[in-house]
Amino acid sequence: MSDASQLITQTADFVRDKFLHEGSGHDWAHIRRVWHVARALAQQTPHADVLVTELGALLHDVADWKFHDGDEEAGPRAARTWLESQGANEAVIQRVEAIIREISFKGLGVATPMSTVEGELVQDADRLDAIGAIGVARAFAYGGHKGRPLHDPEVAPIEHASFESYKQNTAPTINHFYEKLLHLRERLNTPAARRVAEERHQFMEQFLEQFLREWDSQDVA
Repeated sequence: MSDASQLITQTADFVRDKFLHEGSGHDWAHIRRVWHVARALAQQTPHADVLVTELGALLHDVADWKFHDGDEEAGPRAARTWLESQGANEAVIQRVEAIIREISFKGLGVATPMSTVEGELVQDADRLDAIGAIGVARAFAYGGHKGRPLHDPEVAPIEHASFESYKQNTAPTINHFYEKLLHLRERLNTPAARRVAEERHQFMEQFLEQFLREWDSQDVA
């Protein structure tokens, strides 16, 4: 086994043990999907560093700001600590840190460009897992984890103009679709991800239409 393969295997084991029973939708199953999709995108993208892509995907949620009092550097710090303990190259560590630092959606009014092609691939994989059937399930898992109501027609969605505003948001889960999830398709970086996103986006639109009909009992004769 090469040093790179060993690092990937050890990192996957580390993350799996840490997130296996996580209940907010940011669990090992989510991370594994992001890892596999990002790796597949990297393998078909010229000049992409597959090692950096895989490590960025595996560690992108290692210490998410959402679960660390809004600390945006918790993730990069945790990734660095782990990778240094495994003897990873400093250049690799810095590139993985950048992916983790840049990957988050920060509000509709905030641009979130990735500085590397590897970051674009991991971001696309992460955003694909936030839409479609899995995305719907994860949205409600996170909302339940945070104690948020399913829906409140009196609470309008907000186009957050700053990351601070987005971080402080406590709106019902349905608002999350209008504040983020329905906009991810247009913010993907790669043609391959955009192709996958089409069907998943349509599923969310159909789900919301049915949800709102049922919310007001409009489907009852």
